[in-house]
Amino acid sequence: MTAVQRISRRTRVIEAADARTLPIAALIAEGRPAILRGIAAHAPLVEAGRHGAAAAIAWLKQFDGGQPVTAYIGDPVIAGRFGYTGDGTALNFARERGSLTAYLDQLLASLHDPAAPAIYIGSTDIDQYLPGLRAEAALPFGDPELLEHPPLVSIWIGNRTTAAAHYDMSNNIAVTLVGRRRFTLFPPDQVANLYPGPLDPTPAGQVVSMVDFDAPDLDRYPGFADALAAAEIAEMEPGDALIYPALWWHQVEALDPFNAMINYWWNATPRFMDTPQNTLLHGLLSLRDRPAHEKAGWQALFDYYVFGDATRAGAHLPGVARGALAPLDATAARRLRATLLQRLNR
Repeated sequence: MTAVQRISRRTRVIEAADARTLPIAALIAEGRPAILRGIAAHAPLVEAGRHGAAAAIAWLKQFDGGQPVTAYIGDPVIAGRFGYTGDGTALNFARERGSLTAYLDQLLASLHDPAAPAIYIGSTDIDQYLPGLRAEAALPFGDPELLEHPPLVSIWIGNRTTAAAHYDMSNNIAVTLVGRRRFTLFPPDQVANLYPGPLDPTPAGQVVSMVDFDAPDLDRYPGFADALAAAEIAEMEPGDALIYPALWWHQVEALDPFNAMINYWWNATPRFMDTPQNTLLHGLLSLRDRPAHEKAGWQALFDYYVFGDATRAGAHLPGVARGALAPLDATAARRLRATLLQRLNR
């Protein structure tokens, strides 16, 4: 029995969702995923896919802008699961650049070949690589949050592949257009039970789980049983979308011989704010290996200055004396970044 089969919780479903009126910010604020059933059911690519993979591929080829795209190519032995080699020191696939049309032709030619390589064209910016596709395939989201913070819109194309469980630093709406997809989702607090791989290398910039969900080794990864208890499954048909908050872990399985998905990544934080990933790396440098009593003290300080109420640490100080404790704006962020760079370069 696979791990997916052991999960009983199913992601909640919102029926008859309309992209123009969907309360996206409110859904993200609820802090849990939701399937938007049929929100893209009438998209032209969905309609093309109903006539088969060849029709969907022909429809997509008309938008090839001529720029080489990045593809992940895996030997059939990996069974479509992109991740690490057995010792975790290298990736189990190759990256290459080539023509989108050529990859689409290769996918079409190998649709029914069980020995075909796994092909995964991931996170490809539609405006840069498929000009004109946005007008035909992007949903007309009307929520003010997405209007104020326009999302990055990307397409994902491939055959039967699995993106091992990972997290993203942005909120996401993933729209299944051709083929079925299955998302296995975990809340952020399950990170330890998912046994993340090395920080470098990574398949696509984010750490991924070392656990093979089809055959989990619970002797090596015993906490994964607890992750399964907290997990949920989202089964996606063409035209469905999945919305989920940043930092939720998700494994994504493309279940048919040809699959295409468009996703929308966005974050409502101002652009001048730094990525917390840099903070994490600096924490490894400056905090992780200190004595336990010191780490407990720093944890209290971080709770006070960072993770608590954003106004608390400076509330008792005169406004002119707050310095870095005042609300951040672009100017204050530049000043704080300059201070950090100066200290790091000592």
